[in-house]
Amino acid sequence: MLLSALTALFMALGYTLGGSGGAVIALLVAAGMNLFTFWNADRIVLSMHHAREVDATSAPEFYNLVAELAQRAKLPMPRVYLIDEPHPNAFATGRDPQHAAVAATTGLLSMLSRDEVAGVMAHELGHVRNRDTLIMTMVATIAGAISMLANFGLFFRGGHNENGHSNMVATLLAVIVAPFAAMIVQMAISRTREYGADAAGAEISGNPRALASALAKISGRAEMIPNPVAERNPAAAQLYIVPVHVSELFSTHPATEKRIAALEDLAQDMGAPVITQRASALSPAPAPVTPLKRKSSALDPLRRDRG
Repeated sequence: MLLSALTALFMALGYTLGGSGGAVIALLVAAGMNLFTFWNADRIVLSMHHAREVDATSAPEFYNLVAELAQRAKLPMPRVYLIDEPHPNAFATGRDPQHAAVAATTGLLSMLSRDEVAGVMAHELGHVRNRDTLIMTMVATIAGAISMLANFGLFFRGGHNENGHSNMVATLLAVIVAPFAAMIVQMAISRTREYGADAAGAEISGNPRALASALAKISGRAEMIPNPVAERNPAAAQLYIVPVHVSELFSTHPATEKRIAALEDLAQDMGAPVITQRASALSPAPAPVTPLKRKSSALDPLRRDRG
């Protein structure tokens, strides 16, 4: 319903700027963007982040952890990617569970414990299971198109109004109001899906407090460490598990404190144990070239710190 409202807003802006013909053109452009995004969302997002695909050989700990979580969630095995960035974050993309991909930065893997990484990746698989990944990209595409159309309207409609001053006022109102309304709808969609993915991630990992601990750790660091992709394209911020460089008022995510509180309530309902010890972080480095002497299973427990 919210996505339909966003598309209707796009058409209304087209009608204001170009009459009935403008609305038809806006509808055709919106449909074209939706179809293009449907088939190419994952490739666009992964290419934008310079993500590299990994497998059980190149990143065994991380890949096997995702495989274990996907099995618990009863999802097809997604493609797994690493992003060589110190910025701690993760996201999921793809048009459906059969074509999904999950990605995490090396900064996130080196910062969190194994259980916390499991909570984060379970959250991303929750997006996949909830079919959020397609909606995220489509919303960003249409919202960006509304802003672009509004900016063009200032130049191309403003100088050729036929009804004088009143037409110019209507155009100015449309140009100002439409992007703001699109932002409100985008935030409503994004904030709702984050709570849903948190709940799904807690269910998949079985440890809501680990996800809460991860959110607490990475939320502060995500605001301090630069994210070049989000700086070039602010619309990408809605893809991440935590927001970057934005205030709560204009964030596409709920406040981290509220998400942690909701996870704590969920942990009490589930009877989840309190975290009393820290497991070792996953190594983001590629697997050693020399073969290991001992034979290990793909689902062996991850290594822990000594002592």
